[in-house]
Parts: sequence; C-alpha cells; structure tokens
Amino acid sequence: MFLLASAAVFALFFTNVALGAFADSAILGDVGEMLVLFLASLLFVVAILKKEADRKNKNDS
Repeated sequence: MFLLASAAVFALFFTNVALGAFADSAILGDVGEMLVLFLASLLFVVAILKKEADRKNKNDS
C-alpha cells in the first residue's frame, strides 16, 4: 500500500516536472515540488521498512 502511494505521489512529481519543462505550465512551485518529492521519498522508506520488518518476523517464526 505504501509503495503504491509512493509511486502515485512520484508520478505527480514527475508530471509537474514534465509540465514545467515542456509546456512551461508547472502546477506546483519550488516549495510544493520539494514537499511532493519529500512525501514520495518518505512513503518509499516506510514501505521498505515495513517489508523488512515483515520479512524479519517471518524468519523469526
């Protein structure tokens, strides 16, 4: 779930960057873009940590 959310937020970031580069009509400003990328990174880290914890619990059982 967190990995899918991370991919969706990153797609929003990528769309904004592409719109800014090709159409010169970015939706988000610099700070908004930074926050979206930070959120995508944070969700990705949470997804990886949950997967590691699940694998550790599976190996301990």
